[in-house]
Amino acid sequence: MKKEIKEKKIVKKPEHKAKVDAKAKVPVSKVRVRVKHKRPAKKEVKEINFGLHNLAAPVGAQKKKKLLGRGPSSGHGKTSTRGSKGQTSRAGRHFYLGFEGGQSPLIRKMPKRGFTSNFKKIYQIVNLRDLHKIKETTITPELLKVRGLIKDAAKPVKILGEGEMKAAVTITAHAFSRKAAENIIKAGGKTEVINASSPRV
Repeated sequence: MKKEIKEKKIVKKPEHKAKVDAKAKVPVSKVRVRVKHKRPAKKEVKEINFGLHNLAAPVGAQKKKKLLGRGPSSGHGKTSTRGSKGQTSRAGRHFYLGFEGGQSPLIRKMPKRGFTSNFKKIYQIVNLRDLHKIKETTITPELLKVRGLIKDAAKPVKILGEGEMKAAVTITAHAFSRKAAENIIKAGGKTEVINASSPRV
């Protein structure tokens, strides 16, 4: 029997059409694609220790001294860059801060109000409620400094009456408010005032 040879049908494939981007309406084959380039490796930075031995003054910071009165050929002779006559050409001329050429300066036009005393006393404030954690029977500025309630034992300390004193304690300070003194005495304690004029031992 003869083998029947089937003829293969040759099917022509449609030609490939370039895909079109719907939004840009440009063939995908023609769309530019950004290629990420690798960044070059960073160069190693040498550490420089700055100090007075390697610091240099910026350009223009140091200028040569201007020589005055060295004759007309120097350009700074005769009047020595002071012009001719007048207030600015005299020796010992002084212009105070805010000088406005002789007219009444702004500082004289401004109103001056209030008063600041040079002898004002500035106290370090401690309230009665801050003394509850102290179990000693005698409280002094030195003890308050150790506990961190004041910064300097040599500066004046004032006790204020915010809070209540329940234990009988002797408190030494430079000043007491009326309420604080009454509360301390009511609890059975004592108040000792330090005189600023008399030196402490």
